[in-house]
Amino acid sequence: MAKKVLVVDDEMDMRTFITTLLETSGYKPLSAADGKEGMEVAREKKPSVIILDVMMPNESGISMYRELKKDPELKDIPVVMVSALSKKTFFHSQRVLDEYEGGKIPEPVAYIEKPPEPEDILGAIENCLK
Repeated sequence: MAKKVLVVDDEMDMRTFITTLLETSGYKPLSAADGKEGMEVAREKKPSVIILDVMMPNESGISMYRELKKDPELKDIPVVMVSALSKKTFFHSQRVLDEYEGGKIPEPVAYIEKPPEPEDILGAIENCLK
């Protein structure tokens, strides 16, 4: 049975690139265009891994990530962040939010800067599924 991997990205090209890569690598891709839709798909389909873009309109990847990690049913799904934002900027924003909200959110299992290399994405997913 192919593992389900949810790709949440507002850029159609990026979603297509990653879902095609997943399909040809034996995974069952699911996709969503923003964080709100991403949460709905995650709740309904319970993917094995979520690949999440940081910067999106409607609901950003940062808020979706925090929502996932606070949800008892979804908090254990590994998340791979993919973004044009530098890793340093992302982790800084998480620390600020942790302090502001008074709770520490665990770090994503991987953080890949755009444009992602196919082997980086597949490698991150394989690590999540070990």
